[in-house]
This record gives sequence, C-alpha cells and structure tokens, in this order.
Amino acid sequence: MSDTLGIALVGCGTVGNGVANVLLSRPERVAQRAGRPLALRRVVVRDPAKPRDPLVARDLISTDIRAAIHDPNVHVVVELIGGTTVAKGVVLDSLAAGKHVVTANKALLADAGAEVFEAARKAERTVCFEAAVAGGVPVIRALGESLAANQVTAIQAILNGTSNFILTAMAERGMSYAAALAEAQKLGFAEADPTLDVDGSDAAHKLAVLAQIAFGVTAKPHEIARQGIDTIDAIDIGFANELGYTIKLLAEAWTGGHGHAGNGTKQSRGTAPADHGAPTVALHVAPVLLRHTDLLAQVRGAYNAVLVYGDIVGETLYQGPGAGRMPTASSVVADLIDLGVGRAQRTFAAAKLWSREGRGFTVEPPERVRSRFYLRLQVADRPGVLADITRILADEEISISSLVQHEAAEEGGGPVPLVIVTHYAATGRFRKALTRINALSTTAAPAVFFSMGD
Repeated sequence: MSDTLGIALVGCGTVGNGVANVLLSRPERVAQRAGRPLALRRVVVRDPAKPRDPLVARDLISTDIRAAIHDPNVHVVVELIGGTTVAKGVVLDSLAAGKHVVTANKALLADAGAEVFEAARKAERTVCFEAAVAGGVPVIRALGESLAANQVTAIQAILNGTSNFILTAMAERGMSYAAALAEAQKLGFAEADPTLDVDGSDAAHKLAVLAQIAFGVTAKPHEIARQGIDTIDAIDIGFANELGYTIKLLAEAWTGGHGHAGNGTKQSRGTAPADHGAPTVALHVAPVLLRHTDLLAQVRGAYNAVLVYGDIVGETLYQGPGAGRMPTASSVVADLIDLGVGRAQRTFAAAKLWSREGRGFTVEPPERVRSRFYLRLQVADRPGVLADITRILADEEISISSLVQHEAAEEGGGPVPLVIVTHYAATGRFRKALTRINALSTTAAPAVFFSMGD
C-alpha cells in the first residue's frame, strides 16, 4: 500500500465519534478499500474532558484547530462542528493550508458553497460532502456520478427525519402535532428547539445542495419557497386519508413545465411554460398530499428518501437513515476512502460545482408553479357560502375537482370545515383567490392549503 492518509477531525460529537469509531475499529477494511492506510492524527474539540468513544486516545485530543490544520502529517480535515461561522473559517483555512476537506455541513454549502468551492479550486484541493444530505443515503454520489449520463428533470425528497417521524405518528397513531413532536424529542429525533426541522429550513438547505448538483443552480435557502409542518392539524391528516392521500414534507425541484405523474412520465404538475428559451427549475419545500400508493408516501418514521427522475434512466429511488451517528459516519468515511483512492479528486475537478460554468438553468418564481391544491376552510353554515367561494376560484380560472363537507349537526350553528380539491392551477392565481376567500365575512379562520403530488 502507498503512503498513509492523515486525518484531523474538527468536532467529535455524535457524528465525529462515529467517524473515529469506524477509522479506529476497522482499519484493515478501510485501508484495503482506500488502497492505503487512513490514520486519525488529531481530534479537535471544545471540551477535552467530555466522555468520548474509548477508542479515541487522549493524546489525539486537543482544542487547537490551527495546529491540526497545519500539521504536515494531516492531509484531510473533516469538519463536523456545524453552523456557518466557525465552520466556514475552518474549511477555508484548511483549504488554504493545502488540505482536502470532508464536511457534513449542508448549511455551510447552501449559504457559502460558491466561496468554499472557489477556494478549493484555487488551492487545487477537494471538498467532499456525501454526508451533507440524507445522512447515510448515497444520493450525492448517485446524482454526481451514477446518473451523470442523465439530465435530471425532477427531484422529490423526504429530507428531514424529524418531520417525517411526526407526520407518521400523526397519520398512523392519531397523535396531535404537539404530542408527536414531544415523542420525537424524547426519542432523540428532534432537538429541544426543533424550529429548523419543522419549519422546512433544514430541508431547504439540503435541497439547495441537490439543486446545485442536479441543475447547476445556486439558490440560497431563503430563495426557496418554504412551508413547514408546524401548521398541520390532525383534521387535515384525517381529510387527506379520507381522500386517499398521505401528507409528507417534501423538498421538490422540477425543470420547466413538468412535475411527476408517479410512473416516470411527466404531466401538468411543475412550472408554467416559460416565456423565454432558457431552461428553468422550480424549487420548494412544503407539505404535499401524496396518494397512499406513492413510493414516498410509504416512507415511515425518521427515514429519508430521494426520488430522482432522469431523462434516460427514468425513476430511481434512494432510501435509508437520514441522520444518526453511524449512518452519517458511513458517508463521511466513504468520502475519506474516495480521497484515499484518488476518485474524489478527479470527480471534483470535472464537476465544477458552484462555479460560473453553470448549466443554464434559472430559478422559476414560485408563483408560476402549477399544482392541484387541497384547500380547507372554516365557513359559516348558511346558504350562498359555497357559491361565493366557487365564484372567486372561477375568477382566477381555478376549477374544482372534488369537495368534502360533512353533514353539520342540526343545532350546531357554528363554523364547519369545507375541503376543496382543485384541478391544476398556477400558485400565484391560487394565492390571489385565497386572499379574497379569507376576506369573506363567512370565513371563520385563515384557509389551510397544501399542494397535491399528482
């Protein structure tokens, strides 16, 4: 075997401990597959006294990031501290010092990918990031290498295990959102502050990374239309089930004019035909109603799944644990093995990610996205209400596919739920209609609406 590849871990929390465990407990396997030994040279942490994997020798641990970066026996820096401030400095300083970088930091890539990758090209070094999206699911490598002969035309993905766990508990066990969230926190699937998971931010970061690989589009997370699951009520889970659908938080991308039809073909869901010749891609994160038979509707618990449509291969599905100590460590060590072999360096140079050499795609405004919609209203139970609502929808050229209104109690007198499923319509026109519907004196609460995935 050739020379040893020296590694510094910056951050040794849950994932870092997993990476150290793999490197130290399976050195022969890793060396055989990398074509050279991979040696853990340094482990940089904030608190050296904190208990860690017993395989990590005490003399490897320090708080000195600079010493780790400039150690001549370190060839790769693995950044696992998260965030976009200190982590960015670690990554840029490592590249400037002539080190390759492996990271699981989707927020850093989504916010500063162009700066990081330009620094890597300038230093003639490589950035690997398989663990940044979907944890142990090898979707980055699939998009960048295995599907390289294809132009991806659409992506649908469950990218946040916390949200998927909550929605699964609500659908299968009849739990309220609050109760399902509390259980997710108790089991360690959700942080004490779950905001980034449940409001769609985490999935938006990951979608920004996938969009760069699949379409060459540089989209900041705040530029991606986003709606979380924190407004979903058990009543919507029930109505969706009655209609034959399951609600999932999806990160989605469509090329101009097309969404998916569930069988590899394309139909009306997607973006409106563009007024110019440049190819477009629409990006959004939101709860979506999927038919019970849809592949993604059957992804349960904290699992992630990514459905990719290629113009040559058709439909492919990647599914597995999207987070956790060992699944994420699996992807990090796979990147280290690729660096050891030399594959990663060649792939990185050819991919030109986050560069000025994009593929010509531009991001379509969200209001141009076409979809069917689920719309739930709380309305007064009296004559003329439905006529007012259908008139407003008709004004925006939105037709109704189906309607659900359960029989009201004879002596109720209060507002009643009304569910409308529309045919395909532009999001912009649908939102205009909602503004007018919400302003009606007969509407008792703001409308609740979700896209439908067919």
